Amino acid sequence: MGNSTTPTTDAEEQGGAEVPKRRATAESMATRQREISVSEFFTKNRHLLGFDNPAKALLTTVKEAVDNSLDACEEAGILPAILVEIREVVSASDAAKNARKTQGAKEGQGADEAGEGGAKGASDRSPPGGASRFRVIIEDNGPGIVKPQIPKIFAKLLYGSKFHRLKQSRGQQGIGISAAGLYGQLTTGKPMVITSKTGKGRPAFKIHLRIDTKRNQPDVVSEETVEWAGEHGTRVEIELVAAYRGGRTGVAEYLEQTVVANPHMALTFITPKGERSEFPRVTNDLPREAQEIKPHPRGVELGMLHTMLADSPDKSVKQVLVDDFSRISPAVAQEICQRAKVNPKTPADRVLGDDLERLHHALGEVKVMAPPATAVVPIGEELLIEGLKRRFPRADFYVSTTRPPSVYRGNPFVVEAGLAYGGELPLDELAEIMRFANRVPLQYQPKACAISEAVYQTNWRGYELTQSKGSLPQAPLAIAVHLASVWVPFTSEAKEAVAHYDDLMREMKLAIQECGRKLGAHLRARAHLDRELRRRSLFERYIPEVAGAISSILGMAKDAVEKPFYATLPTFVRGLEKDDDGSPPPPPEGGTPAPAAAAPAKPSPKGPGAAKSPPKTPAAAKSPPKVPDAVTSSAKAPALAKPPPKAPAAARPSPKGLGATKTPPKAPAAARPSPKAPPLVKAPVPKTPAKKEPTAPPRPPARTPKKPGDRQMTLVE
Repeated sequence: MGNSTTPTTDAEEQGGAEVPKRRATAESMATRQREISVSEFFTKNRHLLGFDNPAKALLTTVKEAVDNSLDACEEAGILPAILVEIREVVSASDAAKNARKTQGAKEGQGADEAGEGGAKGASDRSPPGGASRFRVIIEDNGPGIVKPQIPKIFAKLLYGSKFHRLKQSRGQQGIGISAAGLYGQLTTGKPMVITSKTGKGRPAFKIHLRIDTKRNQPDVVSEETVEWAGEHGTRVEIELVAAYRGGRTGVAEYLEQTVVANPHMALTFITPKGERSEFPRVTNDLPREAQEIKPHPRGVELGMLHTMLADSPDKSVKQVLVDDFSRISPAVAQEICQRAKVNPKTPADRVLGDDLERLHHALGEVKVMAPPATAVVPIGEELLIEGLKRRFPRADFYVSTTRPPSVYRGNPFVVEAGLAYGGELPLDELAEIMRFANRVPLQYQPKACAISEAVYQTNWRGYELTQSKGSLPQAPLAIAVHLASVWVPFTSEAKEAVAHYDDLMREMKLAIQECGRKLGAHLRARAHLDRELRRRSLFERYIPEVAGAISSILGMAKDAVEKPFYATLPTFVRGLEKDDDGSPPPPPEGGTPAPAAAAPAKPSPKGPGAAKSPPKTPAAAKSPPKVPDAVTSSAKAPALAKPPPKAPAAARPSPKGLGATKTPPKAPAAARPSPKAPPLVKAPVPKTPAKKEPTAPPRPPARTPKKPGDRQMTLVE
């Protein structure tokens, strides 16, 4: 078998196959094994924390610092006022020049001098293409941080106070701000600078920090005491290689969405170009303080139950269930032990094996109240609308809803949704989605997020919007969905998307649908009003023409004929409201306005064949002077042009022109003729006077009505 020193089998010898040489032994392999620091792990896998490209790295840095500032201010009961400033230290063009110089120097060196250390130094000094060096500054008015805790909070990964608490907060794992400092240290080699002051009259400490990645421990480079103008607060400065961009995933968009979910925050943002943006707070009321709760039995897994029992050796099983769990009373604990066939007085650390499994199974069988919602603090319907108005100040319609508290895996949560529609929102683009988790905007991985999935699965066509299959609605619409929970199930450590739990999806859909129904009702009402206004304009277009024709026939004033039409218009056109004085609304521009008060009929101009209207009298109309060239007619207008009831009516002149005839008190159709009156005949044409005037040709006599109640009218020429 040649030089092989390993034993071989008979089959290998017969086949003539050569066995490979051993490379290492178990003992030699054991010498290379060591513990991996979490800092080392995230140094090589920084993309898991959201630092996979320069633009995203800048956003993640600002996001983590702002989240910490908001949490600290709210926990201390301080209205947050935050400054975000981004300064460009080295531009992209200068960085490209430095990269070319570094590359030329590297090519001029020998192979021994261009080893791993030289390559690493070159990478630190040469930002990637299109990237620049920025200094990110986040300053708040929070309670400050005591000096011994500053190095651990900012230069040690997985260190914090929120991981072990079941209480709503933006931060959860104790990684974010430390990872931002680690990224700045890797790309620029510069330490982060922390300045903090805890109260009036106390000193402010300024500390330069690095992270020892092998031990995951802070390394204090320097510290000093400085002056701080405010009473308390914290200032974080990190220099890193990044790219400042706009758009949906930019820093400016993140901050604009942050003020939507945090209406109690005052924000100042200074861009790399020195542009300053102010976002004043819209309310001085802090969100109520979230209360810490205990684990709920429905969300406890078997391993977690074993750990809780093992950590309480001095307690019995019943005592652990009552003291360490939420919503378990002594009676419920007794029932759980009976179903699990476990003695309630058994020491907790002695429950193992089958007893532990039966106890865990019984926790899911016994009916237990849902966990209290005091640990969850939603934004609120009114404040969510105020936040939408800050982001979209010129929209036409706003609506929001807050769902009742619900539970997933034993963790309480609340879903809120809000809509902004119309105004200056783009009409021919897809709707905009704003996703929030514990008041924090989520800008990356929208397709992988349960919030986006709930919006896509909603049938927006049922709410009078245009929507293609499997896409967002095409409308001037902005949709905001907020998930508040003691533990948000993110899909990764970068906290960019919410996991698809059935309980979460159901509540999100219900919240979106409730807002959609209100939007649909608003759009249908507006469409109905538009149709009625079009009908109104059509009526008002022809009322003056019809009134003019009727007035010329009856010899009445045009205003008196128009008024009944305008008074009746709201009856046929819904949605038109009368003015405060009871008059109908005026016609549109270019139309004839409705008269404000009743007016008597004006006499028509003199001319051949024109009937003279009687003068105005308070009680009974006097008989008009005798007109030989006119025939009598009913003074009552047809039903379409009937004057208002309060308008004085003219009396019909008698056939002979003598005296005055009183108007009957009730004449529904037409004035009844006097029983003694002779049949109406054509008046005789007088002789032509000295001064000739044109006269109308003679007309045949009008027919006498067969019944005394019939309407009687004679045309006048």
